[in-house]
Amino acid sequence: VEVSNTIFKMVNIRMATVQDLIEMQQCNLWCLPENYQMKYYFYHQLTWPQLLWVAEDFDGRIVGYVLAKMEENDDQTAPDYVPHGHITSLAVLRTHRKRGIATMLMRRAQLEMEQVMGAKYVSLHVRKSNRAAFHLYSETLAYEINDIERGYYADGEDAYDMRCTFEKHREREAAENAAAAAVAEVTEGVGTLVTA
Repeated sequence: VEVSNTIFKMVNIRMATVQDLIEMQQCNLWCLPENYQMKYYFYHQLTWPQLLWVAEDFDGRIVGYVLAKMEENDDQTAPDYVPHGHITSLAVLRTHRKRGIATMLMRRAQLEMEQVMGAKYVSLHVRKSNRAAFHLYSETLAYEINDIERGYYADGEDAYDMRCTFEKHREREAAENAAAAAVAEVTEGVGTLVTA
């Protein structure tokens, strides 16, 4: 049996700076077919600096990022206006996937959206064919399909318009934590019976 000598180094999740934008764009070009001009990254950085986060490896190289914003197109003076954010882009280099980096980036951006910007929910678009991303959003991060946008992407592929309502997400986490605590309590009791 051969054992891999691969050593998994730590990854630092931190708020992005202007100096990170070129590496964020490079990560985007490596990972995604949807690409943005540098002025779009600058616009996000200048307007919503709290919503741009990067994953940096032990060498200081950007291996993932989340580019997020607050939605501006709604009439903010309307009585039914609900402040909400949007995930513009999320990418993690293939060499660093399956380590929870995308989850950490998303959770950090969502926390800032809710606590700093006062968002009630966050939305995003994901290709219907991107099963890995859909699983991350629906199973890990509790997003739900809001709609299907036909021909959303430049190549004509449809997108799921997904949303995560922060209050509902907190309720789900509380229920999961309560269930885990109940299981731990039962398991502890079983251990006591076995040793008695």
